Parts: sequence; C-alpha cells; structure tokens
Amino acid sequence: MGQVRNFFVQNFGCRATQADGAALETLLAAKGLEAAAERSNADLVVLNTCTVTQAADEDVRQTVRRVHRENPAARILVTGCYAQRAPDELAAMPGVEWVVGNSHKTQIAELVGAAPYHGNIFVGDIFAQHDFLSAPVEDAAGDRTRPNLKIQDGCNNRCSFCIIPFVRGRSRSAPADQVVEQVRSLSRRYREVVLSGINLGRWGREPGSRMRLADLIRRLLDETGIERLRLSSVEPMDFSDELLGLMAASPRIARHVHAPLQSGCDRILRRMHRKYRPRHYADRIAKARALMPDCAVGADVMVGFPGEAAADFEESRQFIESLPFTYLHVFTYSERPGTPAAELPEQVPMPVRKERNRILRELAARKNLDFRRGMVGRTLSVVTLHEPGAALSGNYLKVQLARACEPNRLIDVEIGRVTEGGVREAGPGLAIWGQQPA
Repeated sequence: MGQVRNFFVQNFGCRATQADGAALETLLAAKGLEAAAERSNADLVVLNTCTVTQAADEDVRQTVRRVHRENPAARILVTGCYAQRAPDELAAMPGVEWVVGNSHKTQIAELVGAAPYHGNIFVGDIFAQHDFLSAPVEDAAGDRTRPNLKIQDGCNNRCSFCIIPFVRGRSRSAPADQVVEQVRSLSRRYREVVLSGINLGRWGREPGSRMRLADLIRRLLDETGIERLRLSSVEPMDFSDELLGLMAASPRIARHVHAPLQSGCDRILRRMHRKYRPRHYADRIAKARALMPDCAVGADVMVGFPGEAAADFEESRQFIESLPFTYLHVFTYSERPGTPAAELPEQVPMPVRKERNRILRELAARKNLDFRRGMVGRTLSVVTLHEPGAALSGNYLKVQLARACEPNRLIDVEIGRVTEGGVREAGPGLAIWGQQPA
C-alpha cells in the first residue's frame, strides 16, 4: 500500500458513524495496516464524518486543518456523511488526498492502495447502495462495557429538516442470522449490548421480509446468552404494542424508551413532515409507562424550526411538560443545504433559537431530577462501567456505587440518594435520602 503503513480513524457524530468506523478499522487491518495509537504518528488519517448540523461540518473542517498542521506527512482521507454531501468542498482543503462518500465506504481499503495521487473523489448514488457496513464498537465516551451494534442503516422518511436520507440512502437491515451471531459473540464478553440504527424501528421492513424488530429481539433472547439488550432511538410509531409488550415482559431488555419527538406543536410537526401528531406520540409514551412504570423516557426535541412562532414553541413546551420524560436531547435547528426547510421563509433568529433551547434544557433538568428522586429506596439492576465506582441502570441512570466492583458486571443496587447528575447506592454509613440513620 505504498507509503501507508499505519492508520488512525477518527469518528464524528452518531453511534452509526462510530460503528462504521469500527468496521473500517477492521477492513484496513485486514489489508496489513497497523492501527496507530496517536493521530500525529499515523501515515493515514481517516476522518469519518457527520453532517447533521453546521457545527458538525465546521468541526470536521477544523480537524482537517489541525491534522495537516500537526502531521503534514499524513495522507488524509475524509469519508462519511459530510463527504457524501459536499465532496468538492472537502477535496479542496489542503492535505485532503481522498474524499470517499458513504456510497464507497466499503471500498476504502482498496482505494487507499490503488490511488496514490491527490484529489481523488469517490462518491456515487447513495440510493443504489446495498452494502451494510458495521462492526460492534465501544461507546465513544470511553465506556468499554456496553458495545453498540448497528443493525440498520439509511432512512426512507423525508423530514423536511433532515439531510440524513440523502447521505445514508434507503433503509436497509443487517441479516438476522448475522445479528444473532454478532450478539452471541458479544455476549461472551459483555453483559449489555446496545442495538442501534439510523432508523432502528424499520429493521426488517424491506420488501419480501416477514421479520420485524420484535421478531429479531425474540431470536436474540432465545438464541444468545446476552444478559441485557438496550434499544437506542426508535421512531414513536414503531414502538408498537407488540414491541413495548416484549420489552415489558423480558427482564433482559432495558427499561429504556427513546422516541424522537422534534416538536410538541401539531402545526410544526406538519411543517417538519413528521408522520404523527402529538396525540399519537402521547399515546405511545402512555402505553410504555403503563407497561413499565419506572422506565426511562427520552426524546430528541428541536427548537427554532422555520416558522416556529412564540405560540408554537409554548404549545410544544406545554406538551413536553405534560409527558413523563426523564431526559431530553435538545437541538437548535440548523439549516442544511438541499433540505426543504432550508428554503422556508420565517427563519427564526439565532438568539431566539438559543433561548428556547435553554428553556427546554432547564425543563428537562427538572424532570430528570424528579425521576431520580423517585428512584430513592428502589433496587435497580445496573451494569458496572470502567469508570471507577460508576454504573448505569437499566432505566438509564448514572449510579455511583458504594462499594468496589469490577467493570462489566450486572448487579442489583439499592438507591440511597440523588447526586448532582445521577444517584448513589445506599451503603454502610449512608442513610436512605430523606430518612435518618438507624
């Protein structure tokens, strides 16, 4: 492969991108390249990008400039969603030798060996993409006890604000047998596996397929020894009664429901081209809570969408206030070139967007604190993390342990009190919050 002896892969963005990056590392290693411990010492630097917001794009551009400055001899390859969306923009940056879209990502190991000159762009029709690139990956934040397994890619929805379908392509699923084998292998080393995808709830929906996500999960429970499965984000209407019932019935599935909301205002949801109304969303959350009273309930919420008037935001805020959310991921609307929303009139001023973001973050913090207080005195099942004294509960709470414990274990803990960002296990010398020591 010429001068390339080792490589460094840096991932940006979502769990799907992290999983793609892990697969790329496997492909490059299979070609005889070694993984470099530091970006500054790598012959080949692969930047696996996100393009969901303007800030994500700028983060990538800054990284390209930094890599070229710190390691001028490095051959930089930019891939991922930003590369698929704007290849010429990236190819023009000093130091960038290859730009490879998601359409050609599976060919990167071959392309690096066959293309020794500057300026190569490999981007094709993403909607013709049928390959499925994925490998289990440890959490980007450094949690090495809960691997993420991408089992679905692409999206057939056309939300007016979202660029992802145009850079990820059509929805496609990893074969069921492959998923079962991957989870079976992971279960020998890990207690918990997180199943993820760009639109996870659409797993198995390809023409001719009779299996659905709930069917796959049943196979994983029946045919593997995994002790806990956790679902990442699932669109609200894909949380069917069947899926929620399965989650409630099995102690091996984390009590964790994350359903993107985007807005609690009916008018804005229509402008977003979302496929449900607030009443539909509320019904799914009510069903989840009725079946799993202590489950975590999370959502993605967007503020500042074009045309979001003060009354629209207030309608959304009140709707969010009315539901039993335990956390929110609040996003400020970011114009994405090529999306219908970017061309809409009535763009909301950025200071207004930021203020609405602050209001919802404060609301989310209050709800999270109420949820954590409600867990005091309860016994929760947790997986111990590599961070000393830390664990994560099935219902997505960070737990501070009162004892030494090896990472990667499932244990039951009694919750003694709330902490600044989570809860703490009751232990010797620690009274249950609100009670006096014996």
